[in-house]
Amino acid sequence: MLSSKPAFVTPNIIIHGGCGNITRDNLPPDAYEAYRASLLAILDGANSKLCQPGAKAIDVATYVVSLLENDTLFNAGHGAVFTRTGTQELEASVMVSRGYRKRGVGVMKLSHVKNPILLAKEMLIRGNEDDGGGAQGHVQLAGESCEQLASEWGLDMVKPSYFWTKKRWAEHRRALGKSTDDAIYDRNREAIDDGHDESSLDMGKEAVTSEPFSNPTWDSKEYLPQGTVGCCVLDSEGVTCVATSTGGITNKLPGRIGDTPTIGAGFWAEEWTVSSTSSSQPFYVASPLGRIISDCLPSLAGYLRLPQQSKEESNCSRPSYRAVAMSGTGNGDSFLRLNAARTAAAIARFTSQAPSSPAVSSDSHTSLQASVTTVAGSNGMLQQSAEDRWRKTGEGEGGIIGLEVDGASGKSAVVADFNCGGMFRTWYDGSGKPQMMVFKKEYEV
Repeated sequence: MLSSKPAFVTPNIIIHGGCGNITRDNLPPDAYEAYRASLLAILDGANSKLCQPGAKAIDVATYVVSLLENDTLFNAGHGAVFTRTGTQELEASVMVSRGYRKRGVGVMKLSHVKNPILLAKEMLIRGNEDDGGGAQGHVQLAGESCEQLASEWGLDMVKPSYFWTKKRWAEHRRALGKSTDDAIYDRNREAIDDGHDESSLDMGKEAVTSEPFSNPTWDSKEYLPQGTVGCCVLDSEGVTCVATSTGGITNKLPGRIGDTPTIGAGFWAEEWTVSSTSSSQPFYVASPLGRIISDCLPSLAGYLRLPQQSKEESNCSRPSYRAVAMSGTGNGDSFLRLNAARTAAAIARFTSQAPSSPAVSSDSHTSLQASVTTVAGSNGMLQQSAEDRWRKTGEGEGGIIGLEVDGASGKSAVVADFNCGGMFRTWYDGSGKPQMMVFKKEYEV
């Protein structure tokens, strides 16, 4: 029997660095250039790894996200945003289309694991062991039990103050109308390692520098990060992987869980079998005698013999596969309400349209690009979910990156769309040239 998979799939990759109320007014040229340089450098390094023989999508995707976690530009790891009480609770997730028993995992409420994405990766891999390496069969873990496993598994552990940056702390404080004085920053940063957050410190002597924002998690002028970082990878074996990490929403309440560690909400990877014909079911036109028997004796209709296909017809309709991976960024509560990433995948899998993307050949199912636009594009499902609160609270804001592969041809396509001011993203275009964009149109310096 001929293999349903091509001999070789060309690897592919797309990366995002978050989205939100990003405008040309709050993203000056020097900041844009910093984001651009960082993302393109990470893309280049990831591509070098991806092109090595035997490279695995999970290794490359988590490598990318670990670099983003180490870069203070992004809302993950060392650059994570603060909770309302001046702490940080980190989240991460990873999912593959096939190859691991758990398929996808999420970790959350972390404050000591240097790279949360590497903990998620370890939890997924160890899931192939009978006891999950100590994590049992769980696909989500939070807080102390999760961090204990990270320590037992030999991952790098740090003090909570490691994740602090003055920029993120100042964003957190300004939104609450509190002082951003350096002395207070130093005091609070030292206190956090002793287990004291802002709610337990004497704040009475602090000067109030401004009125608090009407919404401490979102502002119509300032870019308060409420997004994530993420990466989708396709390897030469046709396996897709998505890795995502975040600090969450600026000034979230402690204990809030977002879409990033929630399977199906902020991330998804999946593979399914399709027919290379437009329909996955055999189409049978009954003979006149067959119709008479079916009408008169319906109980026998199921036993009527279907006409056999010719060898040529059989080869034309042999099963192949299709795979997708997506990473979301934006207002996680909106993603959770819609189960956004899985919803986009379901649209691609279960609805049909005329082929419109390079990754769609004889399969007429909806392209992933169209599916992502339906969920995360302008006036899409995310935006509509905010109702009359759109552009007032940050609800509904978001974007999704992804990739899809058609197993019959080995072709793939990267996709992206968003409904807010901008989304940092980088990928290789059809000619192999690296691209980086923030807005719908090119940034003009």
